[in-house]
Amino acid sequence: MSEAMNAADYREVNFDGLVGPTHNYSGLAHGNVASMSHGGLVSNPREAALQGLVKMKALMDAGYAQGVLPPQQRPDLGALRSLGFTGSNREVLARAASEAPQVLRAVCSASSMWTANAGTVTPSRDAPDGRVHFTPANLQSSFHRFLEPETTARVLASIFRDESRFAHHPALPATPAFSDEGAANHTRLCGDHGEPGVHLYVYGRQAFGGGPGERRAPKRFPARQTLEASQAVARQHGLDEAQMVFAQQHPDAIDAGVFHNDVIAVGNGPVLLYHAMAFLDEQGTLDALRAKMVTPLIPVRVPSEAVSLDDAVASYLFNSQLLSNPDGSMTLVVPGECQERESVWRAIQDHLLAGHNPIGEVIVKDVKQSMRNGGGPACLRLRVVLSAAERTSLTGRVLLTDGLYSELTAWVERHYRDRLAPDDLADPQLADETLTALDELTRLLEIGSVYPFQLG
Repeated sequence: MSEAMNAADYREVNFDGLVGPTHNYSGLAHGNVASMSHGGLVSNPREAALQGLVKMKALMDAGYAQGVLPPQQRPDLGALRSLGFTGSNREVLARAASEAPQVLRAVCSASSMWTANAGTVTPSRDAPDGRVHFTPANLQSSFHRFLEPETTARVLASIFRDESRFAHHPALPATPAFSDEGAANHTRLCGDHGEPGVHLYVYGRQAFGGGPGERRAPKRFPARQTLEASQAVARQHGLDEAQMVFAQQHPDAIDAGVFHNDVIAVGNGPVLLYHAMAFLDEQGTLDALRAKMVTPLIPVRVPSEAVSLDDAVASYLFNSQLLSNPDGSMTLVVPGECQERESVWRAIQDHLLAGHNPIGEVIVKDVKQSMRNGGGPACLRLRVVLSAAERTSLTGRVLLTDGLYSELTAWVERHYRDRLAPDDLADPQLADETLTALDELTRLLEIGSVYPFQLG
């Protein structure tokens, strides 16, 4: 079979995270403006999960390959016990609510819905051993997310189980020097998905110093991703110099609330859609990509005069899904907040749809429950490029179909509450409801035992 025919077998599958039953607004994410500003409000877990499923179904119906990843076990009672809370589940929750309410909120976070942070993926087309490579993100920059990698690794290993096709690496050491936030700071640029790609790794700081990462640092909010973490992941996956570009995120953008690169830039195929303040060295980043890409780079730059940093963060214009169509055009899936801000909606018409680029369609989706916690359409999905054979070898029922969508919708409606305030997190019945729901979900998805309570 020719290389061209092989290349045509590859498709990008967006694996969206199901929103968990404990979806709440606790304002845990420092540097995430939306999360901080909505802390303490009442959430609607049922609506949140259904909004996510509706987005998945719409993209599936439009012809895009769509997958599903399960939420994590929350509340994480094991984490509470490791912190010295003892007794029955009811006693542990009551004591945590009384003595450390912020810790309780952290172990109830439904942040695993944002699977762009689940890990970093290198397609088999780019890896020297011809396998798809996965590294779970350590997410060490915040306690509530640091709890995720162990279960994430089990989930990924369960779904992508065939060792002849998939390679799984351990999360990096959970230290500030190797702070890793996953695919939210990684973009693969190429021609078609089955052609060789160049991997753009964006970092906020350099841990060990002595390089360009020391030139500028944010003053208001912390830089989460380190250069050293990005380099380590690339080494794990076997990439060489010709396949990689490392770029520093603009510190002023971080201070404006751009905690991940996917809040200020999104790439797909040869297109890089980005805000003028995305990279500290904008021209150097573009030049490096152009020098290494086989297919010419198509940069789509949105100037600050058109969309301010504040409007970019509030609307999540760049935290959108950029998807390839069979005719060579691309579709941009944006959150409803983009339509609500005049400057952003005008920029979409003037700089994107009217520009010389493949973006020919914009679809607006309502993901407000996620947006209030600081996650838009791009946060909700992990992009995995797979060949036809790799898609066939997946374990479980994780590729969305009409039947699976109906079953998941009914599952949410059976198990999820329509109202959850931060004070409700101490309710032991909520913990019981969640375990029942997740146990049923693993059977529905046919992924086996992946949760701590199932492992004994």
